Amino acid sequence: MASLLDVLFGCTHKNYSFPITKRSGQRRSVAASVTGTYVACLDCGKEFPYDWQEMRVIEYKPLTSNGLATKSAEIFAGK
Repeated sequence: MASLLDVLFGCTHKNYSFPITKRSGQRRSVAASVTGTYVACLDCGKEFPYDWQEMRVIEYKPLTSNGLATKSAEIFAGK
């Protein structure tokens, strides 16, 4: 239900900041932990991972605790 409301009334994320790369030793946000570089929406402040090689924002979905458990099980099973 929240996703539907976000689609209808939420931010379109069309205005991004310049890509920001975190240095080693600095705390990283969730978005920066994916590639080390992120951009922020200038309208709502949400952060998105950024790929310098392809020069584009990466769409990602953070793993939930259930997804993390499934991924861990796959790693230990050798998949």
